[in-house]
Amino acid sequence: MQLRNIKLVIEYDGTRYNGWQSQKNGRGIQEMITNALHQVTGEEIKLNGSGRTDAGVHAYGQTANFLTDSKIPTEKIPLAVNSFLPKDIVIKSACEVSEDFHARYSVHGKKYMYIVNNSNIRSALDFYREYQFGEKLDYKSMKKAAEYFEGTHDFRAFMASGSKVKDTVRTIHKVQLKKREDDRIIFNFTGEGFLYNMVRIMVGTLLDVGTGKKKPEDVKNIILSKDRTQAGKTVPAQGLYLMEVYYE
Repeated sequence: MQLRNIKLVIEYDGTRYNGWQSQKNGRGIQEMITNALHQVTGEEIKLNGSGRTDAGVHAYGQTANFLTDSKIPTEKIPLAVNSFLPKDIVIKSACEVSEDFHARYSVHGKKYMYIVNNSNIRSALDFYREYQFGEKLDYKSMKKAAEYFEGTHDFRAFMASGSKVKDTVRTIHKVQLKKREDDRIIFNFTGEGFLYNMVRIMVGTLLDVGTGKKKPEDVKNIILSKDRTQAGKTVPAQGLYLMEVYYE
């Protein structure tokens, strides 16, 4: 009998975890879900995620898939698995997909969100879910600068130092900024793929523009330079959210 291929959509608060991937020194979200699936199916499950998220990073729409011989109806998998998961991890939905679907290798794009609290007063409730940055920001300049990220570019200057990725060309479809009345600035990045720490470095660079350390047009020159030292700092992980993973 052919195994069923099940796709999961997962939401989690990454505060208490060492990132998505299972690891020896610390709890990974992948490990927590794999263990819960074992409790439900009785099988040794190999769970494939759409990609890694770092320690402290959150997700509204992480995806994963696994093969199973279990007879449990697909629509009942979320409730069954959630009963074995901690409260800060939840399976939002499950569906059966084709045998050639792979949560990582079938990806066609992703959307990330980053939240900056641009108030002088930090939030006690959201401290681990946003980056508190109290300096005055030029919002219009940041929006103008964000446009330079759109398109297909070599983003080597926006990749974490020490990364061994050789192909650093990526396509960014849309970068959007939204200023809320509660002093939060929401950064949304949609693209075909992202380098390690790329979103967090782009946000750090836009904050440099917002504080006047850089001009909007400097972003174009930083991209062309391919020099990590020319870009802004890597902002903290807790403001980052994986919102959605796109498949064809």
